[in-house]
Amino acid sequence: MDLDPELKALDALGGFFVLRTGVPPRGPLPTLASACADPESGGSAEVYADPMTFRVRKVEQSIRAPEARVAASVAQQGLAARFWSIALGAAALCGELPDLDPELLCWDPDAGAPDDLWLREVRFRPVADLDAVVRAGLLVPLSAALRSRHRVSPALLWGNAGSALAGTVRQLDRWALAHGRPDVGERARALAGPLLAHPDLAGTLDPGTLRRRSCCLYYRVPGGGVCGDCCFERPPRPAPGRS
Repeated sequence: MDLDPELKALDALGGFFVLRTGVPPRGPLPTLASACADPESGGSAEVYADPMTFRVRKVEQSIRAPEARVAASVAQQGLAARFWSIALGAAALCGELPDLDPELLCWDPDAGAPDDLWLREVRFRPVADLDAVVRAGLLVPLSAALRSRHRVSPALLWGNAGSALAGTVRQLDRWALAHGRPDVGERARALAGPLLAHPDLAGTLDPGTLRRRSCCLYYRVPGGGVCGDCCFERPPRPAPGRS
């Protein structure tokens, strides 16, 4: 299957894999580059004063997070899942990698989940550039932006990214099994191996079980519990004197 210029082939994989192109009906949106910029520099003033802070506050209110760092973690994991899904999905399904340059990739911080992403211009890079496109090109600046605004550890954020990558592979495996395309699942697993071996992601997951070795903090959300791949079997008890 070829990936057509408007990336429609990705729609078949599910909502996290969808990537729209052109200008959104509601008008221009901030790019990921501007969303990750230092708000003091004025680089994020395209649509919102600070898209990253806006998004975290929206998530915080939506899930009733007890503190901003919990919402920052949830927001980052949602974006990481979208980045990996689009890039790995296109590479595994079609053998092509859309260039998710943060200057071209636009994002609506006021949308629901999955995050609404639009690509201004469709161009392609070699599949071998997966790490450069997603980890280095998107996740590194996203992590830096969130850590500059919120008290959230790099280990937690990279744990989120590793978990999101493993989740993407599982989803592609399920799709491949359901649609008689074992080649798609095989390519996804083969491509994910070197990505998880990078020092930023190595050690974030147990190699045998793919359970993560950090926690995204979702258990602190009212009624949240622990995720299926959490390092905890049950929600930890809060420290004395801490809600």
